[in-house]
Amino acid sequence: MPTKKAETDKASHSGGFTLGDVTKLVESLEGSDVRSLVWSRGSEKIVIRRGEAPVRVVAPVAAPVSVPAPFVAAPVAAPVVAPVAAPAAAPAPAAPAAKPAETGPAKPGTVVTSPFVGTFYRAPAPDAPPFVDVGTVVKKGQALCIVEAMKLMNEIEAEVEGRIAEIFVANATPVEFGEKLFRIEPA
Repeated sequence: MPTKKAETDKASHSGGFTLGDVTKLVESLEGSDVRSLVWSRGSEKIVIRRGEAPVRVVAPVAAPVSVPAPFVAAPVAAPVVAPVAAPAAAPAPAAPAAKPAETGPAKPGTVVTSPFVGTFYRAPAPDAPPFVDVGTVVKKGQALCIVEAMKLMNEIEAEVEGRIAEIFVANATPVEFGEKLFRIEPA
């Protein structure tokens, strides 16, 4: 009967990833500022994203069944399967987007959405005035707010010129990827 060591060695010689490889990759990224890593070995590919979709192992369709089998049965499969379910929850922000359509016709203008998950701030500092208010006329490229993601302050800029018609999110509130932040009407 082959030992786990023999199976691990077989996987590494066949060009695939072992549980040890995945563990070492994750551990080496924990103390770094790296947010995303894609690495291929042989016919397999591993994608690691911090803050969005954690570790995912993708085996090719044409690969022999014996190569990916350790990944399905290995203890690493439990953490890999759970995060895969998390992106399925990402369509949840689409449900609130359907609510305005149900309440009436689409309102004119451009909707500015969050480019990532983070915390929404209307002002550059707690004691500073907000970047914009409802009724403020903005120019293309003007800062509208800040979304803090992984301790980085990211200014969200106006994509079009116009007047701020709606602000959908309260200050210091968590936001999801694609969540509505502002609606800008043509001026």
